[in-house]
Amino acid sequence: MTTKVVVVGGGYGGVVVARALDDIADVTLVEPREAFVHHVAQLRAVADPAWIEKIFIPYDGLLTRGRVMRDTAVRVGLESVELASGPRLDADYVVLATGSTGPFPSRTEGADRNAAAQRLLDLHDSLDRASSVLLLGAGAIGLEFAGEIAAAWPGRPVTVVDPAPELLGGRFPVELRSELARQLDELGVRVLLGTKLDTPPGIPAGTVRPFTVTTGDGEVLAADLWFPCYGSEVPSSYLGAELAAARRPDGRLAVTEHLRVTGHERVFAVGDLNGTPELKTGRAADAQAEVVAANIRALIGGGPLTAYEPFPDGMILTLGPAGGAGYAPEFGLFGATETAQFKGTFLLDHYRAKLGA
Repeated sequence: MTTKVVVVGGGYGGVVVARALDDIADVTLVEPREAFVHHVAQLRAVADPAWIEKIFIPYDGLLTRGRVMRDTAVRVGLESVELASGPRLDADYVVLATGSTGPFPSRTEGADRNAAAQRLLDLHDSLDRASSVLLLGAGAIGLEFAGEIAAAWPGRPVTVVDPAPELLGGRFPVELRSELARQLDELGVRVLLGTKLDTPPGIPAGTVRPFTVTTGDGEVLAADLWFPCYGSEVPSSYLGAELAAARRPDGRLAVTEHLRVTGHERVFAVGDLNGTPELKTGRAADAQAEVVAANIRALIGGGPLTAYEPFPDGMILTLGPAGGAGYAPEFGLFGATETAQFKGTFLLDHYRAKLGA
């Protein structure tokens, strides 16, 4: 009998696992979205609408033998996945790859591709009409969004506020943070660290309307458009009781070195959902997915399992098409030129190839 593998979630990790096992197992990928969303390039798409169509990649070419079911998992057990539409999928192996959610526009909501694309286009129009922008959060999302806005609308005042005393929470070498601060200053982006707002803006995020807010230092800031750039969450309400027991206090699932959910030999978790000690990036999700696929192949055909090695801290952060900086322990610091060259296409062709598009 053919081994049945159900992959829950069609993001960066899920598509890699599904495609890698398509030749050896009966693979079903459960994903509510109409198309894969290349989130890494989403903030660029907000600034440059020519990117909007590019970041939505169809699932049509992903699997040759298996299938992509456009549905939502409402309960996942050790050997089955129940869908919102009613059916239950039996599984020999389950791979959980449901990712994380975050504030728009770093993440899109809803499953309809056209609606998501229109919302990005509407946001571009809002930025076009805005006279000044306030971003809350000086992590990677806030800084990248600030850089995209400042590069696309030169001279448009952009202010970033964060209670942390350092960019990126002080997690990376000072050389990287200093280079990012220098480039942001050149772009005209004002960054206020070590302070927060007394109260949030009184208008909805993403709405163009004048407002003022006061920082904890007593400074009054005026703008007419704002966005939260923090607060990602890991959805896991679909987990059955056996799997929910592996949730850590931060909501992520504890996993073994082989990326099995702790205590369960035939259930794996990849990407943002698991608790591996590393930054949650597309690169890490890809690597984890390759390990999970290799381990399921080993369990099916016999052979040793592969242990996953978490990545050390590394990042390449764009500040508009021509700017940004990055750091990796094996290479050191990247400047604006190297960053623009490496992320100029946001590896779009790489991900299109992964989906068979």
